[in-house]
Amino acid sequence: MGQPLLIGVAGGSGSGKTTVAKELYKQFEYESVLMIEQDSYYKDQSHLTMEERAKTNYDHPFAFDNDLLLAHLQELLHRRPIKKPVYDFKVHNRSSEQVLVEPKDVIILEGLLILEDQRIRDLMDIKVFVDTDADVRIVRRIQRDIEERGRTLRSVVSQYLTVVRPMHLQFIEPTKRYADVIVPEGGYNRVALDLLSTKIRDILLQKGL
Repeated sequence: MGQPLLIGVAGGSGSGKTTVAKELYKQFEYESVLMIEQDSYYKDQSHLTMEERAKTNYDHPFAFDNDLLLAHLQELLHRRPIKKPVYDFKVHNRSSEQVLVEPKDVIILEGLLILEDQRIRDLMDIKVFVDTDADVRIVRRIQRDIEERGRTLRSVVSQYLTVVRPMHLQFIEPTKRYADVIVPEGGYNRVALDLLSTKIRDILLQKGL
């Protein structure tokens, strides 16, 4: 059996990258497919106080445990199971819980900065960057952080202006140059999603999966 197909889906916060990844997953849900979120691989911060953890810059490459993510991807590509970490944003730390993930023919890796680390980038068969206007991204982030993470509007806007936007311009936007495919407007771009699905199926046939 051939090596699994690894697809990376990157993009800024609120770009729609998660929607794209989930739509691709749905296209193959009756086949052998799994999804890994880079958000699961934020570093363990047990050694820090709650006050220190609350200051974490989640949009900086240093926030991620890329060594663990790389090791887990290599295990899955060799068709060995992993125990994926779980991150709890309410306490700004990794949970004691882990999720057993079995290897599959198609691995979809989704996250802000998955194209930033060359070691991880080089494992990918297809690299996707979801490109969405900044005004759309901030509105989506406000909705998510208020509804899902219990944040206030003031705190979300403050974080966006002082951290999210500068980090996007410095670290995330530049990774677009590594993408094989750029998808404007995220999950609403049905043409791009259909083209991606077709390409994935072609590669799976070539790999004999």
